[in-house]
Amino acid sequence: MARTADPNRRTELLDQIVDYLAEHGLSTLSMRPLAEHLGKSTRVLTHHFADKEALLSATMERLDERHRAWLRSLPGWSGSDSVGTIVRRTWDWQMRGENLPIARLIHEIEGLAAGGKLLGHVPRLLADRSEFVAGLLRERGVAEADALRISTLVNSAYTGLQIDFLTTGDRERVEEALDQLCALVDEWVA
Repeated sequence: MARTADPNRRTELLDQIVDYLAEHGLSTLSMRPLAEHLGKSTRVLTHHFADKEALLSATMERLDERHRAWLRSLPGWSGSDSVGTIVRRTWDWQMRGENLPIARLIHEIEGLAAGGKLLGHVPRLLADRSEFVAGLLRERGVAEADALRISTLVNSAYTGLQIDFLTTGDRERVEEALDQLCALVDEWVA
C-alpha cells in the first residue's frame, strides 16, 4: 500500500525547491538535478508530485504564499503608513542581498510567462498582483474605481525600476525614480 504524502514534509520540500530555483533559475528545471541537489531521489519527488508539471504548479503556489506573507509582514502594511512608504520599504527589503535571488526568480517567471512558456503555471503572484496592491490602496481610502488602475500603474513602474536596477546596477538613478514614484502614489492616495 502506498504511503500518503505528509503535508508538512511537502511544504518543507517546496520551500527547498523555491530556494533551489532562486539559486539556479526556472528555465532549466529538471527533476534529476533538482533531486540530487536536495539529496533526494527522484522517487521522493514523484511521491509528492505526480510529475514535473505538478511540481512546478505547487512550487509556484508556494512561492506566491511565501512572497505575500513576506510583504504582509513588513512594518506598516497593516496600519497607517503611507502607500509610498510601504512601496519604498518593500523595495529596500527585496533589494537586500539575501532577497535578490527571489526578486530575480520572480522576474524570470515574468519573462517566461510573457513569452508564453508558463501556460497554466502563472502564480497568483503575477496574475493577481494588481488586485493584491489595490486592496492595500482601498484600505487607505482609495475609491474602488481608482484602486485597480493605480495599483496596475504602480506595479508596472515598480517592476520596470527593479529590472532597470538589476540589469544596470545604477542604484542612485533608479532609486531617485523610485522615490518620485512613491511621492506620486502618496499624492494619488491623498
